[in-house]
This record gives sequence, structure tokens and C-alpha cells, in this order.
Amino acid sequence: MTEKKPYYLTTAIAYTSGRPHIGNTYEIILSDAVARYKRAQGYDVFFQTGTDEHGQKIEEKAAAAGVTPKQFVDEVAGKIKANWDLMNVSYNKFIRTTDEDHEIQIKKIFKKLYDKGDIYKSTYEGLYCTPCESFWTESQLVDGCCPDCGRPVKKASEEAYFFKLSKYADRLVQYYNDHPEFIQPESRKNEMINNFIKPGLQDLCVSRTSFTWGVPVDFDPKHVVYVWIDALSNYITGIGYDADGNHGELFKKYWPADVHIIGKDIVRFHTIYWPIMLMALDVPLPKQVFGHPWLLIGDGKMSKSKGNVIYAEELVEKFGVDAVRYFCLHEMPFAQDGTITWDLVIERTNSDLANILGNLVSRTIAMSNKYFDGVVTNPKVSEPVDEELISLALATPARVEKKMNEMHIGDALEEIFQLLRRSNKYIDETMPWALAKEEDKKDRLATVLYNLLESIRISAVLLSCFLPETGEKILDYLNTQKRDFASLEVFGQLEEGIKVAEKPEALFQRIDAKKFFGITEEETKPAVKDETPKISMDDFSKVELKVGTVKECVQHESAKHLLVFKIDLGKNDIRTIVSGISKYYKPEEMLNKQVVVVANLEPVEIQGIVSQGMILSADNKKKTCVVIPDHEVKAGSKVR
Repeated sequence: MTEKKPYYLTTAIAYTSGRPHIGNTYEIILSDAVARYKRAQGYDVFFQTGTDEHGQKIEEKAAAAGVTPKQFVDEVAGKIKANWDLMNVSYNKFIRTTDEDHEIQIKKIFKKLYDKGDIYKSTYEGLYCTPCESFWTESQLVDGCCPDCGRPVKKASEEAYFFKLSKYADRLVQYYNDHPEFIQPESRKNEMINNFIKPGLQDLCVSRTSFTWGVPVDFDPKHVVYVWIDALSNYITGIGYDADGNHGELFKKYWPADVHIIGKDIVRFHTIYWPIMLMALDVPLPKQVFGHPWLLIGDGKMSKSKGNVIYAEELVEKFGVDAVRYFCLHEMPFAQDGTITWDLVIERTNSDLANILGNLVSRTIAMSNKYFDGVVTNPKVSEPVDEELISLALATPARVEKKMNEMHIGDALEEIFQLLRRSNKYIDETMPWALAKEEDKKDRLATVLYNLLESIRISAVLLSCFLPETGEKILDYLNTQKRDFASLEVFGQLEEGIKVAEKPEALFQRIDAKKFFGITEEETKPAVKDETPKISMDDFSKVELKVGTVKECVQHESAKHLLVFKIDLGKNDIRTIVSGISKYYKPEEMLNKQVVVVANLEPVEIQGIVSQGMILSADNKKKTCVVIPDHEVKAGSKVR
């Protein structure tokens, strides 16, 4: 038997200052999807997460609560771990920076770097932000406040040990150049180079004397090791790194890490401080750091002080674990921030989970029971209409794999739902209820239902990596043993002769938004009657909206009201689009602007020019305004 290839991934360790909200929880859900997928591919996965438990902020919070710092972090770490468990996270290790074996190694790491000459003692004078535990220079402040959290800073002068970041700056840039995949998304790398490395790296403060809650420096006990070395080193101490060289088997097996999954706000620490520390320790660097975007509440970052926080426990109580997992994974773009509101979760639960997925599984199994007593057979009475469904079912695993390899997790999940949508369409095309009325069509009916059940099986096997309870439940309903990725290579692996569940429970219940929010009928009556026809989410999902960059814009030669655009939609897709907005915009005004394009319209000839899409505009009766993103994004980015 071939030995499985090791795969090591980590999350950032959560700071134990308080209860995690759904924005914090998103990261662990994302990482779990990657871990489960890699296991399903056959990798020997080690998935580590945990908590960061030292620092001045925790010392102060513990004092305010009238408990010791250890009592404080024990309680909060317990809540964080319970939250991760609630979300059905399959981590292999939950490390705490108060673990004895971790603290032993932090002391040894600090001493090793000091003995090597990479750590030296000096005095720090600067502006300090207590909540962020960060020193800043005057030029780095924003409106006189901390650039990270916006809170006031205070002047501080303190004896401290410093780590020579600047010594390794050139070597780090060379590593970036030699390993272009190291920082993802790509834009984060440019930010690190332009904003932090090019202006000149300042040596890093790595000890503190103004508080005591931390790992003491062995040879200078009034100092405690500061967060950078203490917290970041968990990725190696957690798997048995030993600064003396007597590494454990896990470290030998799994390091270097395949990916550190972290929030975009701590990319600097993981792509500058951490790799330089590893270089100084003569330890190989991780293969990749993925800085995911934030999950925002409405249009702003979640903040307890703003009172706009949503907690995972609250969402799970209303929607269930897998519905929350689905929303977090599906709605987060690769590089831009995502948005969560109660309305959006209801909408996505109803449209995708209850309708597209749940309804498909329910009615397919119901038809199997109604027409064949639930027994699965495949007479293989095929017709051309089957080919598109089967072709997509076979292509979906590879499409999912491509997206997962690129860390486009939401897009990977969407590939599965494209197969589910196609399966629903297949029911409409084949009309099993009509076939059932003709005795000589019985074998054809059995084939149609088999194709549906097999497509559902393939979807469920893939879905188990993202929505583990739901995927397993569907496979249980099918009563199949074919649950691994190897069974996805050939269409037709669902066993004949098995019997599907007789009365399976609905996978997801539709949610009445009015009842959910306690809205009365009177409150829902519109002041003005809306005559606009309503569309379903399925209808909307057919519209492909993309952001494009205007490369050329000229007046139409024979139609004064028309402008002719050349718009870059990414991946060498340059579209010619004709738009009747010359009354409101001059050609030069539109050049290099980004616009939103309906990218999947049928091409149409307008005044002798074939237009390959439509630019979205808002009409307020006085002036038509083109819809323009509020900041630049990558050409081809989807709008949804």
C-alpha cells in the first residue's frame, strides 16, 4: 500500500480576549473544508488550530474580572474550542500557548536567536496601542490613532530585546521571487513589498517588561517574550519542533507546512516576521500563506463596541451547522470581503439549500419509491438528453479540484451546485411523471432515475468536504457504500439492487422571513403597488455579472448616441460592447474605468457593430449613471 503524502495546514491561533464571532469562525470553517478535501484526496492531513493566550490585554482583562490570567484564558479558550467543535471542525490538534511544552520551546527559541546574534537588547521609545499590542511611529498613525484598530495610542519607553528583521530583508524578497505561490492572493505580496519592505524593515521588538503575563526570558527574567515569537512559533512547536535539534516525528513528517490560513489583517506578521524567524532558526519556510478576506456584517467590520456582532451559536440555533458552513464558504470571494446579514442567510438557505439541493434529493428519492419501491436499477435505456448531465457529473470533480488548488473555496462549492442545478433541469427535460404513465417506458424511467441518483451521489461525496453532515446524510438516504473520491471517476458506480430511504427527512426547511423577523401582514403591505415581475434566485443565478476594465472607448461613427467600448474581462477576454450613454459620458471619461458587465448575453448587432454584453447603468430620469466599483478589483471578478 502506497504511503499517504503528508499535508499540514494551520489556522491563525485565536486571541483569548473574548468570545469569537462569526467573522472569526469563518476561518476555521474554511480551513476545515480544505482539510476534509485533502483527506478525501488521500493525503495524510494534520490540521492544527488553537489559542494565543499571553499579553498585556489579557493581563488587564483578567484583573478587571478579578481572576488570574490563567483562569481567564482557560475560560475563553474553552469557549473558542467549543465553538470550533460546534461547527464540526476536524482539527487534529488544538494548541494553547500556555501549554507547557510550547512555553519550554519558546524559551529555547529566544535563547537560540540571542546566542546567534539575531536578538539584542536596546530601548524602545514609541507610540503604543494596548489593544493591538503594537508599537507605531508618528508617521504610521492615522488621524493620531492606531492604524489597525483606530484607537488612541500612548507614548511608551521601555527596555526591550529586538530581532534583526533588516538583516534578512533581501533574502526574504528573493524567496518571494523564487516562490511566487508563497503569498496568496497575489495582491497581498505586492502590499508587503511596497508598504513594508521597500521603505526599510525596522528591527522588531520581541520582549516586554511592562507586564508579566507571558513566557519569561530565561536569562533576563524581568522580560517576557513578546507575541511575535510566542504566537507565531506555535506552528512548529505544536508538531514537535525542538530548538536543540531533537525534533519529534510529527515535525519531521509534516514540516514545512503546506498552508497557513489566516486573516488578511495579519498577513504582514506571517509573511515578513514569521519567515524571517524561520530563516534565522535555519528552518524551511512554509509553502504558502493564504490571507483570506473578512466576513463583514452589512457594510462594516464586526465590532463588539459597535454592537453589530453575529455569533456562530446564534446562527446555528436558527439555521443548523451546515447551513452556516454553506453560507460562510459560498459567499466569501477569494480576495474581496464578503457580507453576512440575517436576511442573506435566510435567502441563501431557502434558494440553494432547501430548493436546489433539498428539493432535488427529496423528489428524486420520492419518485424512486413511488415507481420502483425504492429499488435502484439501471437498464441503460439512454437518450441524447442524458449526455449533458453525465458529462457534467464526470467533469465536476476535476473542476472542484482546480478551484480548491487555487484556494477558491466558494467557487469550488459552486461547481457542485452547478451539477445540482443541472440535475433539476434534467428532471424538467425528462419528465419522469410522464414516463411513468406509459408501461413501455418503464426501463427508460428507471434509467432517468438512476442518472439522477448517481448525480446526487457524486454531488454528495464532494459535498461531504464542505457540509459533512449533509453529505453523509444524503449518502445514507441512498444507502450506498460508494463514498470515496475513487468512485467519482466513472459514472454509474451507484450499486444496483440497493434500496433508497423510504421516508427521508427534509435536508433543509424553508424559512419564512416574515415569521423569522416577527413581521405582521400589515407591515408587509407596500405603500405603492409594485408591478415589477419577480424572479427566483435560479433566474438571477443565470445572469453572469463581471467587472471589466475599459481599454478603449470611442464615439460610434454613425450613431451619435452610442459609445463603442473595448472591455477587458480578464483571462484574455476582451469584449466589444455598444452602449447608448454618449449623452452622459465622453469617451475619454470612461477610459480605464471599471464597469459591471452582463457577460452572458447573446451577442446582438447594434448599428452595424456586434455588441458582446451590456454595461450596467442606473437611470434616475435626469441622468444615466454607469455602475462603477468603489475600488479597483481584478478584471473578470464576479458580481453576485
